[in-house]
Amino acid sequence: MVKITDVARHAGVSPSTVSYVLSGKRSISEETRRRVRESIRELGYRPHAGARALASSRSNVLALMIPLRSGIAVPVVMQFAVSVVTAARRHDHDVLLLTQEEGEDGLRRVADSALVDALIVMDVQMRDPRLPLLRSLDRPSVLIGFPADAGDLTCIDLDFHAAGAVCVEHLAGLGHREIALIGSPPEVYARQTGYAQRVADGFTAAAREHGLAGDVHPCEATADAARALVARLLAERPGLTGVLVHNEPVVGPVVRALRAAGRRVPEDVSVVALCPDEMAEHAEPSLTSVAIPAEEVGGRAVELLMSKLDGVPVPAATLLPPTLTARASSAPAPR
Repeated sequence: MVKITDVARHAGVSPSTVSYVLSGKRSISEETRRRVRESIRELGYRPHAGARALASSRSNVLALMIPLRSGIAVPVVMQFAVSVVTAARRHDHDVLLLTQEEGEDGLRRVADSALVDALIVMDVQMRDPRLPLLRSLDRPSVLIGFPADAGDLTCIDLDFHAAGAVCVEHLAGLGHREIALIGSPPEVYARQTGYAQRVADGFTAAAREHGLAGDVHPCEATADAARALVARLLAERPGLTGVLVHNEPVVGPVVRALRAAGRRVPEDVSVVALCPDEMAEHAEPSLTSVAIPAEEVGGRAVELLMSKLDGVPVPAATLLPPTLTARASSAPAPR
């Protein structure tokens, strides 16, 4: 069994320094803290959880408030959850799951009971009712998502505004003049969920900048809703040649509905999606897409939180730039 003295010898520090790094009771230089943590990971040292908690007044547990509401693509959300849990374990932390239904009561319950050291909050709305409570808590938090007013908060996410814009720019570069965004379910926009609203705003602004005819159409996350919407779009806009889909469950149904209406993809209509790479790669045809970087966002959210717990300054806003991968579903606009 690896002992604290083994870690100290490996890191070239005293056992008390290792203890201070684990407990956070004294200020330790970032270089020394990094060296001790590397030795802990390399040697596989596992301090006794009960003794560690008593010594540090920490639980070594993070709370993750995860959305489980209508209109949410659960498989994508679970990718974020897995990335948070995996990153937390690298720091010897466990994760307590809070469902969205608990809302402010759930946040206050875990904060008042000292069950967790810090919080990660997902499904952030533009005017999120949880923000005043988060600002008042004595525990650090990180939001995966951006509200309209992010002052005094630490936020990280994909730059969804830029993601909507880069998809429009891709279609404009291929000569498309009439495009549409098949967006999230109506209730997601009604809640003013940040990521959906920002994609719509980025799409609309870029379409206007490029002089394209483009509008936003919320869509229920069902195949029937996708078929009905595609039929209506083609009837109302026969010149439509480009579609951006930001609604993972209907990506496949949209492509099939276009084909059923006699429109080939991509020869007649190009389709671009915001979705996980795995979904885009295995679609038929493979989809030009902007990936949802769940693993990177979740992992970096944990790193931000650990830095805050250690008293290390972190940036207030971290926006990951979108990367568009061109595949078989987009092509030059038909003449």
